[in-house]
Amino acid sequence: MAITHPQFNPVALDLGFLQVHWYGLMYLLAFLSAYVLATFWGKKRGDFTGEMVSDLIFFGAMGVILGGRIGYVILYNFGEFLANPAYLFKVWEGGMSFHGGFVGVLVAMFFFGRKYKKHAFTVLDFIAPCVPLGLLFGRIGNFINGELWGRVSHGDYGHLMYFPQAVNADFNLINANPSLQAIAKPVGEHLLLPRHPSQLYQAFTEGVLLFILLWWFSSKPRPRYAISALFLLGYGCSRFTTEFFRQPDVGYELIFGWMSKGQLYSLPMIIAGVILMSLAYKNKVYDWQKI
Repeated sequence: MAITHPQFNPVALDLGFLQVHWYGLMYLLAFLSAYVLATFWGKKRGDFTGEMVSDLIFFGAMGVILGGRIGYVILYNFGEFLANPAYLFKVWEGGMSFHGGFVGVLVAMFFFGRKYKKHAFTVLDFIAPCVPLGLLFGRIGNFINGELWGRVSHGDYGHLMYFPQAVNADFNLINANPSLQAIAKPVGEHLLLPRHPSQLYQAFTEGVLLFILLWWFSSKPRPRYAISALFLLGYGCSRFTTEFFRQPDVGYELIFGWMSKGQLYSLPMIIAGVILMSLAYKNKVYDWQKI
C-alpha cells in the first residue's frame, strides 16, 4: 500500500528574525561533510593542508552555486532567460542543475589548481570521494520539499508514494487517461496517483552507494584520472538508471520516446569516465603514495 508524502514544512527552524529552510540546511550539511572528509583525506595523503582544504571547499561551493544556477537556466529554462534575463537571479524561485554545478566545480578546481600549482586532476581526484554525501543531502532536500517526484507506477509496491505536490500533474494524467482512476487515491479533495519516490532512489545510488565505492577505491593510491573517472562512471550510470523512475521535466518531451534530459546530459559523463580510466592505467602517473 502506497503512502502519502507528509508535506514537510519547508522551514526547518523559525527563529522569528531568521528562517532556516530545509534545502538551505541540506546545502550546509553537504559542504560541511565535504570539509570533514577532505580534512581527513588531506591528512592521510599529506599533500593538502588545512588551509588548502578550506580554500578548496570555498572554491567548490562557488562552483556548485553559480554553476548549478546558470546551468539550470541554460539547460532547462533558456527561453525564460531570453525573455527576461533577470530570471537568472531569481534564486528564491528555485532551480539548480547538477550538471551545471558539475561544470562549475570543474572550472573552480582548475582555478584552485592554478593557485596552488597542482594539476587539475590531482585536485579532482582528491575531492571526488567527498562529493557523494553532498549529493545524498541534496536529494534528501528534494524529498523533503516534495519536488522532482517519480513516475506513476501500476505496481503494488509498499514504498510508492502519493505526492500532493503533484496534484496538477495527476489531474492532467487522469483526464487524459481515465483508466488511471483505478489506481488513484482520494487525498483531500483530489485524486492522486502512486509514484516512485525517485528522490530516495537517487539519494541511495548517487549518495550512499557512490560514496562507499569511491571511498573504498581511493583508499589505495590510484593513477591520476582514475578516481575522477570512477566518479563520472558511477554518477553517470546511476543517474541514467534512476531517471527511468523520475518524472521527466515539465515541458520537455522524451528524446527518442524514452530518454530524459537528465539521461542525455549523463551520457557524456559515462563516455568521459571510460576515456579517463583508460588514460589513467595507460599513463600510470601517481600523485601520492602510502607511507
